Amino acid sequence: MAGNPVVLAVLQTVVSDLARQTGRDSLDIVDAGGGTGGFAVPLAVLGHTVTVVDPSPDSLAAAQRRAAEQNVPLRAVQGDAADLAVLAGDKSADLVLCHSVLEYVDSPAAAMTAIAAVLRPGGAVSVLAASAVAAVIHRALAGRFDEARRLLAGIGAAAGGGSQAPGGPGGGPRRFTLAGVTGLIEQAGLRPGPALGVRVFADLVPRVVADADPGAAQALQGLEFAVAAHPEFHDFAAQFHVLGYR
Repeated sequence: MAGNPVVLAVLQTVVSDLARQTGRDSLDIVDAGGGTGGFAVPLAVLGHTVTVVDPSPDSLAAAQRRAAEQNVPLRAVQGDAADLAVLAGDKSADLVLCHSVLEYVDSPAAAMTAIAAVLRPGGAVSVLAASAVAAVIHRALAGRFDEARRLLAGIGAAAGGGSQAPGGPGGGPRRFTLAGVTGLIEQAGLRPGPALGVRVFADLVPRVVADADPGAAQALQGLEFAVAAHPEFHDFAAQFHVLGYR
């Protein structure tokens, strides 16, 4: 699956800014838990040196195939986000991607600390995490009221860094509030930057509506771009995208 277009647009701006600040056209980028390269390969296409770190050899192989199709180099390393400093090296990256990773690691705080150690001064981290509030809304709209209520009970924990451990009593991955994600960035010694809501409406609109009109999918994507930066809609988004800076 390719990276979300809203997030990719932000990353293009981030790498342009970092390239200007560092005076280097080619940045060193680490994608922690980068999976099949949906975000890593587009950045490699832009000319940056990208390393994907992921525990799944199958995902890494898929990422390398995707890179080969685009005729760009991509380094693939098997490992976990918590071991990033060992795998990539201290202060080795201008940008670290941490997308849909905090939901599954043993300790989100430890993962963010490892990411902070990898960042060079002036470097940035891009964090994409699942929203606890949106999960409740989606379950309720689907008629899964008891499940929505169970998830609701975890909102307070989500504000402190995650609603549950992966595979815990609530089932499924850990979920967060925006305050929880921002807090993890700050606890790692980084400065939180702008936040966006990702997939505010996309997961709520029935697929049949988007498929019925050839222009509907494009219009929905345009709406997602427009609403992403509105703080009033952040809690409704399926995911939060937050930048952090060293």
